[in-house]
Amino acid sequence: MAKEMTKGLFIAFEGPEGCGKSTHSKRLAKELSSAGHEVVHTAEPGGTALGKKIREILLEKEDIHFNSRAELFLFEADRAEHVREVIIPALESRKIVICDRFNTATFAYQGYGLGVDLGLVKAVDDIATSGIAPDMVVLLDIDVASGLKRAASGRAADKMEKRSLDFHNRVRDGYLAIAENDPERIHVIDSAGEIEEVYRCIKERTHGLIERYTRAR
Repeated sequence: MAKEMTKGLFIAFEGPEGCGKSTHSKRLAKELSSAGHEVVHTAEPGGTALGKKIREILLEKEDIHFNSRAELFLFEADRAEHVREVIIPALESRKIVICDRFNTATFAYQGYGLGVDLGLVKAVDDIATSGIAPDMVVLLDIDVASGLKRAASGRAADKMEKRSLDFHNRVRDGYLAIAENDPERIHVIDSAGEIEEVYRCIKERTHGLIERYTRAR
């Protein structure tokens, strides 16, 4: 039976490298679609045509170098277009948006990881997001060494993954600090265990929110 949302819902998946957010976010989107929901699965950076070009610069082009503020602005440029082109239209159509990374990542990576002033990050991010924020953030936590090992399995590491262990530890610490300050919206789940158990926890956390705004059509 088709299902209709009484409002659009926005769920973001976050976490350090190799936490499993891409795998689990795609699985949740697929299951919700099969259950009759209208779902948009997207990702940052790279959720638009412009975003794909920005993603290449940020993660793949080894010959292009930039400072921490330029990196912040590139991520936020990707976000500004992503919000306008993908997220807002989907939410206005009362769809469920599931996003692989959103602005919590910017505070963790560019703020805590690179040391960009958090006030500056917030000011630029407020412009890019146009006031849009996830209704729920699923933060999949994993220790840095295990996560990086997972991330590099079967493929070459990208530019972000190649950064120092100290950087990635600051990112993880940043994520946990952000979650501690917003526990009702940001749900921390240990992703180091068995995949099925991790996904069970994700479904448990997201089910109540989705059902609250669902009606049969």
